Amino acid sequence: MNTADRMDELGDGGDSCELQLRQYGRRTEFDGPIRTLRCHEDIGLLRELLAQPGDGAVLVVDGRSSLRCAILGDRLAGSAVRNGWSGLVIAGGVRDTRALADIDLGIKAVGSNPRRGTADGTGEIDVPVSFGGTTFVPGQHVWCDDDGVVVTRPSGVRARGAS
Repeated sequence: MNTADRMDELGDGGDSCELQLRQYGRRTEFDGPIRTLRCHEDIGLLRELLAQPGDGAVLVVDGRSSLRCAILGDRLAGSAVRNGWSGLVIAGGVRDTRALADIDLGIKAVGSNPRRGTADGTGEIDVPVSFGGTTFVPGQHVWCDDDGVVVTRPSGVRARGAS
């Protein structure tokens, strides 16, 4: 089911991310339970997470939409595939875009930059992250395709504009 139909089905039980993200991986439709990472221009924790079993999860990364450097490249994407991740949704930059297009992984990101981020390991894992008017909570579900990103809304959270 595509994200437009999924959004219709979820109604007030879902949100769509307003941040315009580009497709970079070969897999253009992907979904799974959410894992999260909040980091800024730092690939250290991302490298650690993608080396762990993904079990079909989608890693949602709040990189503060920075395009000053890339926080994902072809080697980290390859690690994600080897470890069973379904995809990544990145509010930040990627690099090695030609190679990413051949990797069987869902990758949505803001843009690209050939400069690699630092590897200090700063950030937070599995905390709620927000961008594009959407909050991504670990354990909730996310669907991605060419139309965008749809996420289940945690119970008790009201739709934007609802009173």
